[in-house]
Amino acid sequence: MVKKIFLILVLIILLISTINIVQASSIFQGADNFISTGEGKNPIDNLDNLDNASEKIYNILLILGTVIAVIVGSILGIQFITGSVEQKGKVKESLIPFVIGCVVIFGAFGIWRLVIIMLR
Repeated sequence: MVKKIFLILVLIILLISTINIVQASSIFQGADNFISTGEGKNPIDNLDNLDNASEKIYNILLILGTVIAVIVGSILGIQFITGSVEQKGKVKESLIPFVIGCVVIFGAFGIWRLVIIMLR
């Protein structure tokens, strides 16, 4: 029984090894095409494009985060000023997640900016 299983495994390995024929010429041709595509291009141009795109995304998200934080903060402030005692308590409870959210958002933007500056 063990000899039959061993014989079957050996035959399967031989069958698999004969099916996978690697043709090195296609690999070299693909590598040559890759190299010729990159010749004459300045990699610094790509980094400048990436830097500009990152700067635009950073500014858009920072403005969006700031606007949302100001709007939510204003709504909470108006509710606190005009609300009753119970509503003021609810507003105070919702200030904790608001402050934590602001710290996380602006901390993430600070880390993003720090990483971008360090990679330049």
